[in-house]
Parts: sequence; structure tokens; C-alpha cells
Amino acid sequence: MKRLICILLFFVIQGGLFAQISPGELTVAHQKLEGLSNCTQCHVLGEKVTNEKCMSCHKEIQSLIRKGAGYHASEEVENKDCFTCHSEHHGRNFQLIRLDENSFNHDLTGYKLEGKHRTTACAECHQTKNIQEDDLKHRKNSFLGLTQNCLSCHEDYHQETLSSDCASCHGFNSFKPAEKFDHNKADFILKGKHQQVECSKCHRNIERDGKPFQQFAGVAFDRCTACHTDVHQNKFGQNCTSCHSEASFHEVSGMGDFDHRRTSFPLEGKHQQVSCRSCHQQSLTAPLTHNKCIDCHSDYHKGQFASETVRKDCSECHDVKGFSVSSFTIEAHNQTTFKLEGAHLATPCFACHQKEKRWEFRQIGKQCVDCHENIHRGKIAEKYMPQQNCELCHNVTLWQEVTFAHEKTDFLLSGKHRDVSCRLCHFKQENGVSQQHFTDLKTDCESCHKDVHRGQFRVQDKTNCADCHDPEGWIPSRFDHNLSLFKLEGQHAQTACVKCHRLEKDEAGTFTKFKLKPEIKCADCHY
Repeated sequence: MKRLICILLFFVIQGGLFAQISPGELTVAHQKLEGLSNCTQCHVLGEKVTNEKCMSCHKEIQSLIRKGAGYHASEEVENKDCFTCHSEHHGRNFQLIRLDENSFNHDLTGYKLEGKHRTTACAECHQTKNIQEDDLKHRKNSFLGLTQNCLSCHEDYHQETLSSDCASCHGFNSFKPAEKFDHNKADFILKGKHQQVECSKCHRNIERDGKPFQQFAGVAFDRCTACHTDVHQNKFGQNCTSCHSEASFHEVSGMGDFDHRRTSFPLEGKHQQVSCRSCHQQSLTAPLTHNKCIDCHSDYHKGQFASETVRKDCSECHDVKGFSVSSFTIEAHNQTTFKLEGAHLATPCFACHQKEKRWEFRQIGKQCVDCHENIHRGKIAEKYMPQQNCELCHNVTLWQEVTFAHEKTDFLLSGKHRDVSCRLCHFKQENGVSQQHFTDLKTDCESCHKDVHRGQFRVQDKTNCADCHDPEGWIPSRFDHNLSLFKLEGQHAQTACVKCHRLEKDEAGTFTKFKLKPEIKCADCHY
């Protein structure tokens, strides 16, 4: 052998012989095997290149073939000589591996391309960074070293929170949605409305370790409030299913034992007799405003107690025991512009506030005539009752107590007139009806008093009672008999009046005769 090598080297030195022995240069991949001393690493003397020689170097392929995996273990390659596909000695730049990516049947590798993989460029997967074996990472343009594990090429979006078997949930057409995932096989089976909820409503999209992340594992579902806001603020505990179901939050069951006192609106008074649907018209669970009575009840008073800034609530006057009874107190009424005093304290509310069917509280008046009839209208002069102001004479305690200053009139009250009630002069029965007289009331005595003297002292159709009588009493205190036609002298001055002025009768009754004959003789009285 050594002698043969020496002879060959001699001819190489002499030039040209090696070129006659070698068919051509090796490719870049095998150029380190150049030289006569390396021929036997691939060739068997006197025989063709054997697969065993190839496999002695390409152990990674040998390993795959033994496992029955990979392209070289497929029916298309099986039992073929390596050199039928990978021919050498055609020059440095000869393509040792001739692969038509467009027509290559990837199924022969044992990894069938499906979905998006069919349209993905080979180089997208066959990259050094995706090769798991360190011995193969240094090779350029190698198709070896990839695994069928999705995470060998794709980033773990779930960041090791779920199984590494991506294909158990995802298909090859699209990463989203996870078409193979069956929520019914999960610990939380979707029922009712949950089947219509978007995944992101429960599985939040957040950022984790600086990357987008959707949380699937570790989502709490042991109670409804883990996902849903407790609109009842824990007033009914955390067992939502005791009243609600997945079919609809608004379909409530078990209302027979529902305790409304646990809500923010305990049922009291008349509210205990009202059916649930009277208030919860939309649904039993729809939020209801209930801070004020008018949130449910129509404003009976039509905004009479509302202003631009304040809208008073019914509860300031009424309670849940009944609307008809008002709790508005006299003390509260006295804070208004109309203070209750005197007889008004005993006056029922409806007497002022319910003139017709509707109750009125605003603009009902402040003067007496706004509620009471002015019986003196047109009877008393305006100067004595300006703007129909009853309080100039009357008070709210007792109507009959009159405090009118009579000295303002043309008739000054004096003597017994001061003790006489107003009605005695100003109200007279006429044809069985009481008629009042103020502006048309005369000031002569006969307009009020009966002339008991039957006109005996009438002068020019008028009797001047004041010539004899004084307002302090009826007994004549001003009459001077000596100014009459008959002076009282002697025994006459001591004689009782009735001795001369006797009682007489007429169709109206008895009266005292004062007017005697013009010329009185003794015989007229003395017999």
C-alpha cells in the first residue's frame, strides 16, 4: 500500500496524473476530503461509493433512518444509493442538494404541511435558530434538526401557562380562534348566556413580561363575582345562583322567600302590599332609582313644591302608611309666608287648599278675601276698607271682635252707643232677611231707634231726640220744662210727670201723652 501511494505521489509531482485519476473537484461541503489520502473515506477501492461510507459521516441521517423518521426514511428514498441524489466531483459550486421547493412533497418528511404552513416559505421554518440540536446549528442551509413541536418555531404566546401541545387547541389555518378547544371539557362549562360572551370578557388581554398576553389558566370561577360586579354590594351574599341562572340575569327564581329588607329599600307600610311588578316593570334585576318618591310615583301636586334649584320630596309631608294623611305640621306651616294663627289653627287643610277637586298650594292668596267672601263689598266705603283689608276691623281669633275706630266716621260713638254691638245698628232684618247698612246708614236716632212718642216732637218731619235725651241713658236729662209752654211752678214742680202725662192707647199700643192742649187750663187736670 505504501509503495502504491509513493508511486502515485511521484506521478502527481511529475504533473497531470492526479487529474487523470480524480473526476473533478469536490463541492465546498466536501472539499476537506480532497487528496488521494482521503479517497477511501468515501470510496471503497475497486467499488462504488457505498451508503455505509456516507452514513459513517452523516450519522444524524443514519439515526433518522433507523427511527424510520424523516425524508430519507420515506418510500421515495428508501433503498436508494446516496450518490443517486447527491453526486460529487462536479466542482466547488456544484449543488450537492438539488431541491425544488415548489414541487417538493413535504409529506415524505413525516410532517404534513397543513393550513398556513402550505403557503409559508421554507426559509421561515428552516432557520438555524429553530434547530434544536447543537451539532446541527452550525450548518448552513440545513433542513435537518427541526422538531414537530410547535414551540420550536413559534413563540409560546401563553408563556408556559398552558400545555405545550398547541395542536390540541389550535388548527393550522389560524391561531385564533382555537378551533379545537372545547370549553365543555374544561373545568368551567359554558351554559346559557355564557355561550354568547366573547372570550376576552373573561380571559383578559393584558401585558406580561413586556408582551401581549391573554390569561386562560388561573382564571377564578368558583363564584360569579369573580367575573361579575356584585350589583347588590354583598347584601345577599355571594351565592348568586340562589336567585339567578346562566339563562338570564333578569330571570329570577326563588322570590317567595326574598327578603327586601336586605336591599337598600326595605318595604314598609303600603309598600308591603304592592306587587313586585308594579315597581320592577322591566325586570326584577334592572336597577331602579328610589331615592325619592317621585322616582316611582307621579307628582300629585304637579310640581307645586319644585323650584329651579330644589325639588322637595313627598316624604316631607307624607309617609308610607298612606298618602291621604299629611304629616305637614303647623310649625312647618308657620315657616311659610302664611302663618297660621287664631281660628286658622282649627281650620282643616282642605278648606283653603281644596277649593275644587284639585289641591292647590301655590298662588292661593294671602288676603282674607282670597278665601273668604267680602260681605261688605259695596257696603263700606273704600276709605274705611282699602284694598278689601279685613284686618283693619277683624282679627283671626274671633270674627265678631271688631276694632274699627268709629271716630273716623261722621258719627262719633258716645255713651251707651259704645256698648252696643255693631250688628245692632248695621245689620237689620228686612222682610226676614238680614241686611247690612254702612254707607247708607243715616245718623239720626230714628234710623235705629223707634219713636216711642208717636211723632209728638217731630219738627219739620224730624225728631231731634238729643234735645231731651243723652247717649248715656234714656231718661231725659236735657229736657227743661220751663222752656215749654207750661212752666212748672209751685206744687207742679214736685208733681210726678205721669200725673199730667198719662198713658194712652192707639193701634200700635200704649204711649205717654206729652203733647197736651196748646192752652192748658186747671180744669183739664184738676176736677
